[in-house]
Amino acid sequence: MPFPVQQAPSPVPATLSTAVPNDEPTTAGFDKATGFHRHLHTPRVLFGRGFTLKQVVFGLLLVFCLTPWASPPIALALGLVLAQTLGNPFGTQTKKATAKLLQFSVIGLGFGMNAHAAVQAGKLGILFTVGSIFGTLLLGFLVGRWLGLGRHVVHLISCGTAICGGSAIAAIGPVLRAKDEEMSVALGTVFVLNAIALFTFPPIGHALAMTQNQFGLWCAIAIHDTSSVVGAAATYGTQALEVATTVKLARALWIIPISIGTAMIFKQKGVKVKIPYFIFGFIAAMLVNTFVPAARPLGPVMVSLAKIGLTVTLFFIGAGLSAKVVRSVGPKPYVLGILLWVVISVGSLYVILHTV
Repeated sequence: MPFPVQQAPSPVPATLSTAVPNDEPTTAGFDKATGFHRHLHTPRVLFGRGFTLKQVVFGLLLVFCLTPWASPPIALALGLVLAQTLGNPFGTQTKKATAKLLQFSVIGLGFGMNAHAAVQAGKLGILFTVGSIFGTLLLGFLVGRWLGLGRHVVHLISCGTAICGGSAIAAIGPVLRAKDEEMSVALGTVFVLNAIALFTFPPIGHALAMTQNQFGLWCAIAIHDTSSVVGAAATYGTQALEVATTVKLARALWIIPISIGTAMIFKQKGVKVKIPYFIFGFIAAMLVNTFVPAARPLGPVMVSLAKIGLTVTLFFIGAGLSAKVVRSVGPKPYVLGILLWVVISVGSLYVILHTV
């Protein structure tokens, strides 16, 4: 699942790492800032290899995310703090690893799910899915015109909100032949709101005494990215996790028809529709867990590894959301994203509480 990251600053050349001569006029603030900058980027030898302080801190936080004490919200928070302070020293690497790690984690979760229960969850969420997707796309179009935003940005943010966040934007963008800045704006908008949802939804669910089924369904409909849907549902309960994952992945399959419709509406010819094949891996894992008894002992191990992978994924995502990324989006896309998110969250919550 692609997302915008801040590239790591280049190391300070050795010629700049020497002390400032005493006879040169400097201010105390400049000295402190320059000294801190040098301290961050000057390599130190550790175990026979050179590491900067930023890299060491990143490594320690990553190791913590592999422990039982780290949860998805904590991992995301640690990544956000790192991005806003020291910065991500491995921006390129974490960007490449995030999508694959999320996909493998989702497949691993399939080994802990029952196909019969998943079918029931899918039936429960199909009407909500269809109504919310087309309602969000229509509302996004109308609000986007009112705000005067470009058609591509509006459609990308609307698809990210309606289907599955960054994955939908990454799939729809090439179909639109969207520019890099349009993709970045959409991804930045959706992810900021996605991160907020991960922290706010579980407390709201507990405050409203939502059942596991209700909360799982609400997460799948109202939270953008699969990573945060699974993260929020996992903190609420096992049954909520099962419902949320199943409904969200079924929702993600709508990338295919929406991509085809996008190519037709925007009159784009010769484009390639991106299919989320990892969803079929999740289905295969779920079928193995349900119908192959000999493989069931493997289930708890795979689920545990999947949850660790998800935690690391959210740490990587948080580490990519720098203050520069947040500021570069501008106010209007956030207004569009917030309005769509509030409408779909409040509307689906009301319907779920009164019908499920």
